[in-house]
Amino acid sequence: MLIVQVSIRVKPERVEDFKTATLDNARNSLREAGIMRFDVLQQQDDPTRFILIEAFRTPEAPAAHKDTAHYQRWRDRAEEMLAEPRKSVKFVNVHPDDSGWR
Repeated sequence: MLIVQVSIRVKPERVEDFKTATLDNARNSLREAGIMRFDVLQQQDDPTRFILIEAFRTPEAPAAHKDTAHYQRWRDRAEEMLAEPRKSVKFVNVHPDDSGWR
């Protein structure tokens, strides 16, 4: 499993537009076979800051996700809403019974 955490800061006047676009992307992403989980988190004390948590089943799933129409639509729409470039960090799931990708 690969987990991607994306940190995003949105322009204050675009927060609601960003939430609408991002929730649409999340709902469609959860229909993909390669995605286990897609969480959209909004920071409580600064509503312009978001974290997206995406859990992928295989090493190929992130690339397949980026090829979807809903991701590309989100990427293009969200770009103009960002206050700064988004940042992502990749993680692997560390579990005592996990020997790698499932």
